[in-house]
Amino acid sequence: MNSPPQNPLPKLKPFAFWASAILVLFLALSFTLPNTKYFNPLSPGLIHRLVTFFHSTQLDKQAHSRTPSSLPSNCVLWMAPFLSGGGYSSEAWSYITSIHDTIKNPTFRLGIEQHGDLESVEFWEGLSKESKKLAFQLYNTQCRMNETIVVCHSEPGAWYPPLFQTMPCPPTGYDEPLFVIGRTMFETDKVNENHVKRCNRMDSVWVPTDFHVSTFIQSGVVPSKIAKIVQPVDVNFFDPSKYKALDIGSRAKLVLGSKSSLSGQKERKFVFLSIFKWEYRKGWDVLLKSYLKEFSKSDRVALHLLTNPYHSDSNFGSKILDFVKDSLFEEPVNGWAPVYVIDTHIAQVDLPRIYKAADAFVLPSRGEGWGRPLVEAMAMSLPVLAMNWSGPTEYLTMENSYPLPVDEMSEVREGPFKGHNWAEPSVEKLQVLMRHAMSNPEEAKGKGMKAREDMIRRFSPEVVADLVAGHIMKIFSRNLK
Repeated sequence: MNSPPQNPLPKLKPFAFWASAILVLFLALSFTLPNTKYFNPLSPGLIHRLVTFFHSTQLDKQAHSRTPSSLPSNCVLWMAPFLSGGGYSSEAWSYITSIHDTIKNPTFRLGIEQHGDLESVEFWEGLSKESKKLAFQLYNTQCRMNETIVVCHSEPGAWYPPLFQTMPCPPTGYDEPLFVIGRTMFETDKVNENHVKRCNRMDSVWVPTDFHVSTFIQSGVVPSKIAKIVQPVDVNFFDPSKYKALDIGSRAKLVLGSKSSLSGQKERKFVFLSIFKWEYRKGWDVLLKSYLKEFSKSDRVALHLLTNPYHSDSNFGSKILDFVKDSLFEEPVNGWAPVYVIDTHIAQVDLPRIYKAADAFVLPSRGEGWGRPLVEAMAMSLPVLAMNWSGPTEYLTMENSYPLPVDEMSEVREGPFKGHNWAEPSVEKLQVLMRHAMSNPEEAKGKGMKAREDMIRRFSPEVVADLVAGHIMKIFSRNLK
């Protein structure tokens, strides 16, 4: 897709990241916005006024972060929801940090741009200083479109032309960039017809697993466009040897059961942890059924749910109590096994300590694109109990985890994937696995250790960065004459 040299793509200055957060506070005070952690994409006019205001105090930072002229002209512009804190966001961060930290003397420059999901101020504030510094640096990279590979890292509805308000990707359409890559995935057994058309407009489509290679081709995406590029997991950040467990009891709300111990002393409990957004796909209903049917207070177990809203309110305690009532569960004679909810924001820098506080990680999701909390838990040497279908089939084995077999397939009955199919977890089989993991702690620890070994060997930043860089260099060599 060669074209005459273009002017550098206009870029906002890096302190626009800070300006965004300040603007949120300003709008909240001025217009009494509802209490929400999300804010809409900012209009160019407002950003420009904020940028102008801060310009005089930021010149030294701009000069320090400008791209040196000695660097190669070839550019990779990675467009993703870097400020959202969702699944695509965390995956995009893992790619750019892997490439930046691992590839020495690169033959291309790397730039980033916010695109896709809504921004979250809490997520940005929870990033480490090093991550924020890297964001400033890469956000300031200048790219000429005719020398640039653009990576549109989001769901296809955000690709050019976007179906909702977001920065278009690619920014100027498909003719100007040297090459355009769509990075995406789906949690069901097929891809929507409209999304297939959008995938086929891309020069290449990167998917994370063999499962997706199969479902995308079967749905009609041109096979020659598809490449499997696995996700990296930061095994250096998610390293259990570096952290002490977080006191999750101080962050969690008890919504069912009792805190009191049998002896009156603080007792050691086997802690199951699950991290997910509150939606039906994640199988929270199956998890609660399995846990409450299998355990009682006398089993000395605890279930901690770290969750956040997904098109719903955040009154998770009431949702759980209503679910228990509607399911007609009979309370055990010894009382309910305790269920805790953590619904406050946990900063990214504190996530490893959450995993460290658990004995096992459980997520009976009906479908996953990849399952980022699963690989993070595995990197932290936790045994995981998860559905052996969709994305997790890329890394779950009998040796490194407790794969939950598919009981049956069920039809998606609402939402954008209505009419698709996904896996239906078995309540009874999950009960057996949870009891087995709790009753065999040494075996569970052994699976957790094997899980970390597999994460390091197959998905470490070094391994995946080499894979990504290899694909990028082949693209440049084929398209630059």
